[in-house]
Amino acid sequence: CGDEQPGTMRMEARMNAIARTRQGRVEGREKEGVLLFAGIPYASPPTGDARFRPPRPHPAWEGVRPAKRFGKVAPQIPSPLGGFLDALNLDWDEDCLTLNVATPALDDTPRPVMVWIHGGAFLTGTSATPWYNGTSFARRGDVVVVSINYRLGALGFLHLGERCEELARSGNSGILDQIAALEWVRDNIGCFGGDPDNVTIFGESAGGMSVATLLGVPAAKGLFQKAIPQSGACHNSVSREVAARVAELFSEKAGASDAEELRRLPVEKILEAQTSTILTLASDRGVIGDERRLLLGLAFQPVVDGEVLPKPPIEAVREGAAADVALLTGTNLDEAHLFLIANPPKLDRTKLVKRLDRVFGAGARVLDTYASSRPEASEDDLFSAICTDETFRIPAIRLAEAQSAHQESTYLYLFTWASRAFGGRLGACHALEIPFVFNNLSRGGVEAFLGKGTPPTRLAEAMHEAWIAFAHRGEPDHPGIDHWPAFEISRRATMEFGERIGIIDDPNASERELWD
Repeated sequence: CGDEQPGTMRMEARMNAIARTRQGRVEGREKEGVLLFAGIPYASPPTGDARFRPPRPHPAWEGVRPAKRFGKVAPQIPSPLGGFLDALNLDWDEDCLTLNVATPALDDTPRPVMVWIHGGAFLTGTSATPWYNGTSFARRGDVVVVSINYRLGALGFLHLGERCEELARSGNSGILDQIAALEWVRDNIGCFGGDPDNVTIFGESAGGMSVATLLGVPAAKGLFQKAIPQSGACHNSVSREVAARVAELFSEKAGASDAEELRRLPVEKILEAQTSTILTLASDRGVIGDERRLLLGLAFQPVVDGEVLPKPPIEAVREGAAADVALLTGTNLDEAHLFLIANPPKLDRTKLVKRLDRVFGAGARVLDTYASSRPEASEDDLFSAICTDETFRIPAIRLAEAQSAHQESTYLYLFTWASRAFGGRLGACHALEIPFVFNNLSRGGVEAFLGKGTPPTRLAEAMHEAWIAFAHRGEPDHPGIDHWPAFEISRRATMEFGERIGIIDDPNASERELWD
């Protein structure tokens, strides 16, 4: 933590909220009873010649660097969901590789560390979202919370390795950013009252997919001891071949023939080409058929490039790559409702069977299985349930199955509390669990997502305390819930977080067996 005597460092910290990192001193501020350090650079700006390259260490600075404001977010076009999760007018810049630390104190107490990786389909998001405020974790759980920004979209996941050997890892620049942030935590978090040997990584959606991907990345081994992927598992990576086809389409849209031209393009042109690529893929032109299917709606995502990712992460986990990592994972009951509410498909049985036939080749069987366990559900609701399972729940179960073969501390949850917003049409949709996990029901934008009524504070406290317990001990049990058994294939114990909080064995078993 520097050359000062420990007592001197603690005195300076109490008076001025100043911590010394390996690059230099940073000054934070007291906020809501904890110390917040915002916008600390963990790597050099990935600009100019550094675009599409792995992150590089940030140079040291002289004096005390202010760390009181969040850093610029990664370049992005605001998501249609921005009103819930992000500000609509984002202040973005390619110089975005910063992180934030919330800590109870700058002392020698080795507290658990939780590192949050935000979601947003690998295209949008920011660590500064109010929902991700770590104050309650720090104040109530005696945990040090770190949240990070990382490169998104084409700047973070465009695979140029087939065109330029020196950019063989470009398709995983965003993942390498996350690793660089974890290396910063290893090297510096002790100066913020955290224990570098007790690190939990957690994230939701693309953040959860990132967490699960890191389980299979050799360079990330040893940087964390626990993992909580929420609504995202090990199944969101593509082959070099598919990623190269996407890169070809992107280069065509950008009007650039090689990597050097892409490096010189203004960021605005990168975002334009990115959007055009996504729209083309969505309309069945460009990468089509089975290859398009592998993208699962994510044009830019981690790449099995043989460098950063030697093999698909789920294969690595099955082989024991993360055998020493405790795992807590799960999904929400109605994940897909969030994506379908703005444009309901309005399906009848004939249309739904036809659509399912194109995907599974057994549409009637799939539909009948879901309809038998959900007799009151409409065709649209059944379609949402099938999409939820395909993209979120079944991958989470596969991850729990794979990890439990090597690690006893493997736990599975199902979030079932239904939002009251939009007349209840959101259900227990994608991202709804986040303010419960952070115990942030009163933060900006949350009420609009939850709907009017008495806040379900008991549920938030139960989830929040489970995440805290897991960060401390690798087990989510705490006095506020019934005993939470580890996941075993013979029982498939799953903690339900909803109007009811308790264990269900193998929920929706007939639907799960269909996917088997």
